[in-house]
Amino acid sequence: MPRPTADLSRSLVALDQDRTLIGVIELSQASWLVAGVVPGIERHPLKKLEPDQDALLRLLHRWHDEAIKAGCTITRITVAFEAGRDGFWLARWLRTHGIEAYVIHPVSVPVSRENRRAKSDRLDTELLKRAFLGWLRGEPCHCSMAAIPTLEEEDAKRPSREREGLVGERTRIVNRMKGCLVRLGIRGFKPTLRKAPERLETLRTPEGDPLPPNTAAELRRDLARLRFVTEQIREIEAARIERLEREPDHGPHAMVLLLARIVGVGIETADMLVHEVLRRNLRDRRAVARYAGLTGSPDESGQKRREKGLAKAGNARVRRGMIQLAWRFLLFQKDSVLAKWYHARTGDERGGTRKSMIVALARKLLIALWRLATTGQVPEGVVLHPA
Repeated sequence: MPRPTADLSRSLVALDQDRTLIGVIELSQASWLVAGVVPGIERHPLKKLEPDQDALLRLLHRWHDEAIKAGCTITRITVAFEAGRDGFWLARWLRTHGIEAYVIHPVSVPVSRENRRAKSDRLDTELLKRAFLGWLRGEPCHCSMAAIPTLEEEDAKRPSREREGLVGERTRIVNRMKGCLVRLGIRGFKPTLRKAPERLETLRTPEGDPLPPNTAAELRRDLARLRFVTEQIREIEAARIERLEREPDHGPHAMVLLLARIVGVGIETADMLVHEVLRRNLRDRRAVARYAGLTGSPDESGQKRREKGLAKAGNARVRRGMIQLAWRFLLFQKDSVLAKWYHARTGDERGGTRKSMIVALARKLLIALWRLATTGQVPEGVVLHPA
């Protein structure tokens, strides 16, 4: 099995189509549709399976035996499918069984721009076959493959993502409680305070009446749910600190601690950036900005020239986090070169220019943090906490 390469825009292994069995899979929750290109067989087989990896492996071996019976020698079996809800587990499993497995970026597969067109799993497998064959032939930018992470790399992202969901849930509970009280004319109640349950019992409406019984019971349940969510957030944060203190020199942990030394960058932001983008083997600064979705989307045709804004095709968590960090960076790193660059280009302009330029600052800041995490190059003028 050829060794996977860092360049995923095209295959660097020469394709011998007479010795290579090629398969593509259209995955869904109910079934898998597998299409193949089998040497020595004129027809292109198509088989629908139950979502079962063992059945898929048996099918590939059966096609392998059919090619051998047709007089062909198979030295390579390649399989590809689009990235989706199934993630990367199937690709990892196939690779452990000697099958070359790749995961295609769905947005890199060209489709017809007709308003009404036929759409079926069978036609989707034809599109995938054409895209995958072009990639195997080494045609640059024919389609792009996603880097397949290890199980440990995927698991390392879970604490940050879980905390993000819990923080959103905490905000929803607080807003729901405040909205419920506002309907009764009560303002100023803070559900996040430690004595919120005691204060809830003393609340009175503007007419001097206590809370209605059903409303009071609902708010008590919301407070109990809020305490539970808050405790889970603290548990995740404590476990992260414990991991960092136990193995400070471990690869990603060292990156997190290095980024956290920057004044204005906290442990949560550093952890998210490291596990979502900075530990990936990205080619250059353009790939870093493109992965975060912080690049533009020009619309140019003939004499028409306009910019449609952010492409938003990358990692949404990184994009949101970097734009928030860029505003925070201006507050804590006023003497840095990046902050001076931003202020020199915005000056006394109105908010529209400031908001547009903050995206450019976020892109530059992400590239600077990538260089710091990979090469140790500290951005000029940036203040660090003591080691």
